[in-house]
Amino acid sequence: MLYHLFHYLDQAYDFPGAGMFNYISFRSALAFIIAILTATIIGEKIINFLRRKQIGETVRDLGIEGENQKKGTPTMGGIIIIISILLPTILLADLTNVYVWMMIVTTVLLGLLGFLDDYIKVFKHNKQGLNGKFKIIGQVIVGLMIGLVMWLHPDITIRPNTKSNIIVTQSTQTEQEAKTVTYSPNKIKTASTTIPFFKNNNFVYSWPFSWAGEHKDLLGWLFFVFMCVLIVTAVSNGANLTDGLDGLATGSSAIIGVVLGILAWVSGNISTASYLNIMHIPGVGEMMIFASAFLGATIGFLWYNTNPAMVFMGDTGSLTLGGIIAVFAIIIRKELLIPILCGIFFVESLSVILQTTYFKITKKLTGNGKRIFKMSPLHHHFQKQGNAGIDAIIQKPINKVPEARLVVRFWIIGLILAALTIITLKIR
Repeated sequence: MLYHLFHYLDQAYDFPGAGMFNYISFRSALAFIIAILTATIIGEKIINFLRRKQIGETVRDLGIEGENQKKGTPTMGGIIIIISILLPTILLADLTNVYVWMMIVTTVLLGLLGFLDDYIKVFKHNKQGLNGKFKIIGQVIVGLMIGLVMWLHPDITIRPNTKSNIIVTQSTQTEQEAKTVTYSPNKIKTASTTIPFFKNNNFVYSWPFSWAGEHKDLLGWLFFVFMCVLIVTAVSNGANLTDGLDGLATGSSAIIGVVLGILAWVSGNISTASYLNIMHIPGVGEMMIFASAFLGATIGFLWYNTNPAMVFMGDTGSLTLGGIIAVFAIIIRKELLIPILCGIFFVESLSVILQTTYFKITKKLTGNGKRIFKMSPLHHHFQKQGNAGIDAIIQKPINKVPEARLVVRFWIIGLILAALTIITLKIR
């Protein structure tokens, strides 16, 4: 809204300073500031409202030290994050950009899904919340919607990096090599993405269906839509599982948001994309506004969510954060980097899958179910004292780690994974 207003003032009246809103960097910085201020200012008011309404967390008895102290802590704080993301985005982003609207709709829909789950837990006193199959259905609908928009919307195109040439330049004493990247002269509609660690790093989803002849493009797009559904569902649930310690999911998401913003900027800027030899995605630079708002909202929420937390995000926040990350990665054609970038979410989800599967198999075979970890998701394993699960196998008990220290260690791992994600653009 402000972007369009100042753009009009600049074009029609040459209004002093209005031209600043034409710069993505300026609007991104402003979006970050507005988001972080919004989260910290409205956060206290929302927390007090939740307390008055006695909207508190119901804590399961997991046998973890300090767990009972969290009982009654206000939940559904994801509302703070959602408002803090949407406000600066609507104010500062180009609302004619299809990518911006995809992110807004994703935020709203998954926010509503998570809110419904929290509502059932808090007001209906049902600890299970929304039935798991309905959660999955909601996530599948969002993923399907994103995949179909990416396929059918005419403004969603790319300019693939088609050719790379080495030019040798001579100076007075040395020779230097410079690489130039040639892009397709026209924007094209294709289901393709960036694949890490390969020299020709564009993967086209129709390649596995080359045997299908003239139908290969259709099958490629259907495969792409299926991947969108899978990614949105997996990452959204991964973030939900990670949200078990004060600040863990929030801080991890903030780190991921920084990397996604960087990737959006380099993909939307043809000069930087050429330097990195990656596809150029016209219009995707506007996603920097959303990424900055996302970062500001998560950092602002940490003001109240760090240990000991004054508020929990609940499924209202965790499902939304995971879905935002997934859709953002799909839009900038970096979804295959998610296992690295979202490694924390991936490992947390994997620990639950392994724990559940191993327990069921051993119970069926021996009548007594066994566990790989003392508790899953993985972060709870490090909170339990004793020699059980995987500790018993390696004969080396892992001492319990205080919650605040455990969260910071996970953040550090997240930072390492973030750095690795960025350098994959050059490691081929």
